[in-house]
Formats: sequence, C-alpha cells, structure tokens
Amino acid sequence: MASGDAQYRFPPQKQDTQPGKEYLMNPPPQYSNPDYKPSNKLNGKIAVVTGGDSGIGRAVCNLFSLEGATVIFTYVKGQEDIDARDTLEIIRKGKTQDAKDPMAIAVDHLGYEENCKKVVDQVIKAYGCIHILVNNAAVQYQSDSLEEIDDQRLEMVFRTNIFSYIFMSKHALKHMKEGSSIINTTSVTAYEGYATLVDYTSTKGAIVGFTRALALQVVSKGIRVNGVAPGPIWTPLQVASLTVEEIVKFGSDGNPMKRAGQPIEVAPSYVFLASNQCSSYITGQVLHPNGGIIVNT
Repeated sequence: MASGDAQYRFPPQKQDTQPGKEYLMNPPPQYSNPDYKPSNKLNGKIAVVTGGDSGIGRAVCNLFSLEGATVIFTYVKGQEDIDARDTLEIIRKGKTQDAKDPMAIAVDHLGYEENCKKVVDQVIKAYGCIHILVNNAAVQYQSDSLEEIDDQRLEMVFRTNIFSYIFMSKHALKHMKEGSSIINTTSVTAYEGYATLVDYTSTKGAIVGFTRALALQVVSKGIRVNGVAPGPIWTPLQVASLTVEEIVKFGSDGNPMKRAGQPIEVAPSYVFLASNQCSSYITGQVLHPNGGIIVNT
C-alpha cells in the first residue's frame, strides 16, 4: 500500500465483550475539536442521549453541552461505568452557565419498555421536560452465515437497536411539545448492506423506516423526527465486533476519503437536526456523514 495510506491505519486491537470500552481504545476516538465554535443553538434545551457514554454518543453529548443544552445520557450498568464517568466529566466541563447539571443514567437493558419508561420518568422528575431525544444505543455481532444467528442473539440485537428507539420515543413524546426533536442513529449499512452484519443491518434499515413513519405521525404536533446514518466511524462498537485484521484497515478502503471518520465529525449533524434555528423545515430525513459514499436515500 502507499505510504500515504498508512497514516489511516489503526494499531492491532480487539475487545472480546460488548459493549466496547472507549478508554481501552488506541488511539482514543476524537469527541471534540478545538476549532468548533458553539453559538447557543440548544440553549435552554433538555436533551437525552441513549448510549451517550462513548463513541458518537459521547461526541453528541459534548457538543450538545457546548451549545447550551442540559444533557442526560444512558449507559450499560456495570459495563460502561468508566466511560460514563469520563463522559459526565466532559459534559460538566463544557456546560454553559444557564444549563442544569448533567446526569448519567445506568440501565441494565434499554430494549425493554419498562426500562425506557424508568429512564424517561427519571429525567422528567429531575428536569420536568424533554426537548431533544437522541436514540443512539446499539450492538453488532459479525456472522458469515445466518446459521450463526439464533433466537437469543436476534432478540438481543433487535431489542437494543430498534425496540429501545420505539419505547424511548413512546414515553418521551408524552413530555415533548412543539419545537421538540427526535434523532435516530441508523447506519450506512442500511443503504449499502453489509454481508457479515445481517441482523445489525436489518435493524438499521428498520430505524430508517421508523424515522420516516414517526415523522409523519407527529408532524402535526410540531415535533420533528430525523436520522443520521454514519459511515465507518472509529468507535468502541468496532473494536468489540470486528476482527483484528478488519480493525487495522478499518475505513481505509470503503469510501472515497480512504479513512474512517471520527465521532466529532458526525456529532455536528445531530446539533443541526436538534436545532430549530438550523433545521425547522426538515423532518423524516436522514443525514449521511460517511466519507463520500453515495447512497440512494
């Protein structure tokens, strides 16, 4: 390979359990950019981000906080404690003077309605309302054949990746008023497909359909629903599911930019969709920060 491409290669690494841990990654994903200039786009807003402890979720929490929002995020209890602690500190440092103290909510499994309701109830008890909901939690497992996907795994992937989006939205909407926004994290795999991620890709396609349908259902209430479909992004999800060989070249041969993206390169899309200053006439749509991959939207 050309020496110029080598700079986009990652050191060999592998995490054997999901969810992945950001604090163990080398190099750590980039959740901030010193050149980013906040402009109070989300001043006074209460924002909830599922899976906000690491990866894209952490970068979104960071920018939301810099933009004036009060940020609440969920994480997997007992497994993501270190990343959640680090993210909470990042949000606190970025918090504007008018924002309320952030909160990290530990959850066993967001794929069950009762747990989603508990999260929303806890947010409402503490802050009184929800203006922005980012459905972002996800898991993925590789398989070369459908023979490797059994009932238990299929239910786990669907509960985490799409059931939680539906149940979080269901309960959050009870407390959302005109001008509120729901943003769902889907994936470029929903548009391109991915041979070894059939169940994951299926959930991401479901998220696109859910986004479009829910947008139509709540548009009369003045609530917007949109999605973000990232391309290959350097996050804990990758090191916890891909092989070492795939990690080393991750993102370097799958898009025109010939490199993986960083979470901070995706997070501004969420700010754009959350802000009525920027996207008041946009609903039922999906943004594609993917390094130049052309998709049929």
